[in-house]
Amino acid sequence: MPKFKQGALCVLIAAAFAGTAVAAPCNGPTGSAPTIVPDAPLTLTMALMQIRHASPDVRRAALETRASAAEADQAGRRLNPSIGLEIENFSGTGPLNGFDQTETTLAIEQTFQLGGKRAKRERAARARAALADAECRVILRETELEAALLYHDLIAATELAALARESADLAVSLAEPVANRVEAGAAPPPERSRAEADAAALKAAALAADAEIDQRRYELAALWGSSTPVFAPPRAILSDESEILSKTRGLDEHPALAAAKAGATARDAEQDAARAAGIPDVTVSAGVRQFEETGDNALLVGVTVPIPLFDRNRDAARAAGYRADAERISAVAVEARLRSQQQAAAARVRAAEARLTLLEQEALPAARSAYDASVEGYAAGRFDLTSTLDTRKGLIEAGVSVIDARRTLNADLMRLKSLIGAAPFNGDFQ
Repeated sequence: MPKFKQGALCVLIAAAFAGTAVAAPCNGPTGSAPTIVPDAPLTLTMALMQIRHASPDVRRAALETRASAAEADQAGRRLNPSIGLEIENFSGTGPLNGFDQTETTLAIEQTFQLGGKRAKRERAARARAALADAECRVILRETELEAALLYHDLIAATELAALARESADLAVSLAEPVANRVEAGAAPPPERSRAEADAAALKAAALAADAEIDQRRYELAALWGSSTPVFAPPRAILSDESEILSKTRGLDEHPALAAAKAGATARDAEQDAARAAGIPDVTVSAGVRQFEETGDNALLVGVTVPIPLFDRNRDAARAAGYRADAERISAVAVEARLRSQQQAAAARVRAAEARLTLLEQEALPAARSAYDASVEGYAAGRFDLTSTLDTRKGLIEAGVSVIDARRTLNADLMRLKSLIGAAPFNGDFQ
């Protein structure tokens, strides 16, 4: 049945993602990724460990975090002094011919930053490093969620393939009573050909479903930078939503909100640094001058202070203030959006759970009962082949719906857990 082929393969839909987990991946080296046992069923824990250790996106963000920390260290360094050597009054004309009138000056110069420039510059750099770390955690959470969703897509693909093989077996089983009725003259010969063609179509659908499994395996492995998935498909699981729905859902630790707040803090620090940049610095110099003609020496001391006549860096400070205000607005908007997403996700979980229960407890048993009765009735001559095939189609569609409902529930639970920072998105593995 071509329609089953389409329906079975279309229920696996990739989802959009949100949300980042804890510590180590963004704070520094985490060591090598744990080895996946070849041909062993993949677990969600193993998939997320691979993400945290080997995801190219996460590793790149972690390196950017370390780079920002190094820049913060650099921002706290004092300015280097400078040393200068100056030779005057030589190789000229008249009395200045030669080196008899030469004056040689050796001086050291140091600029002192006023207004707390260095401290404020370092604070701004530290704030940017904290922002980079928060953004890394956002990428980590998003990638973890993507992996979790693909993981459940892979489970669904495996279940659909099993259902496709079971459906093909049902078609083969039905072919026997069809052949018996045709041989007994109780059914026209085309019914045998129709039953055989139907069985062949379902066998082809089973092959296509197996290919779907491989596609999901490659998509999942690609998230941690692997071109060859060595793991076997995971076993079917169903997450428990009862504890999640009753959990108090705070947002303070959500990576997206933490990143928004870190962005506001960084902009505030940059504004302070921009204001301080308008305060003139003082450059002090000291040295010694030697007079070649007399052999005398003299000390030199100098002070240089720029005059902030045309540029007091006010425009840069004002621009930094605007950006700080924008980041604060963004943080408020992010928190509101996350709260809305949490409520919506919880509602979707409840609806998905109710849908799955209805399909498993009522729709699927009814469809199976109808098919069994139809096959029995066909063998006894009470039903025609079309009615029997229709009931089998209904049974297959009910099975597909159950698998889709289970995948949807698991996916909605993963999104909700990602939003509230529940396991496995809190860094803990059980």
